[in-house]
Amino acid sequence: MKKTLIMALAVMTFGSSAVWAADVEIKGDANAGKTKSATCAACHGADGNSTNPEWPKLAGQNAQYIFKQLMDFKAQKRVNASMAPMVANLTPQDMADLSAYFSSQKGTPGKADQAKAQLGSLVFKGGNNATGVAACAACHGPTGSGNPAANFPALSGHQNTYVKNQLLAFRQGARANDAGKMMQNVANKMSDAEMDAVAEYIAGLQR
Repeated sequence: MKKTLIMALAVMTFGSSAVWAADVEIKGDANAGKTKSATCAACHGADGNSTNPEWPKLAGQNAQYIFKQLMDFKAQKRVNASMAPMVANLTPQDMADLSAYFSSQKGTPGKADQAKAQLGSLVFKGGNNATGVAACAACHGPTGSGNPAANFPALSGHQNTYVKNQLLAFRQGARANDAGKMMQNVANKMSDAEMDAVAEYIAGLQR
């Protein structure tokens, strides 16, 4: 039975990706996505490697995850004043093409404050048993490469400011498009110091 939830297949072949939207398979074209990505470059960089700490790196991100976020922005399941006008006129095909393009790009390494990253490494790999914080690596992988089959995003190399902002948004309920409130539940148990440290550690992970 076909799943009616928006999902994507973990397929990356010859610069294309396949995603499902409302039971219709859409194949993304990376070449078309490159052309369409011109308006994304100001914030995310021409190749998806944002240099602005406020914005995420899209290069090398799982195609199905990018597609879902774009769909969520358009459906206002994820609210962002800057993204809302950018997705307003995008079709599912546009989103699939953009997802295919950015996922095909190589992510650049980030920089981390090694002093803070030491605590971040402990939380990322092992969580915090005392407060019930789950290990980030359990879903996002030991190197932060994500889990495409489960639609868990790659984290490695992300800007530390962006990561911390998203953790705070999950904790505050400003972002609530995570399946089963998984990230909200994790963020609710994290201290500010843990968020800061995890964000630093993630920034230093190699894609």
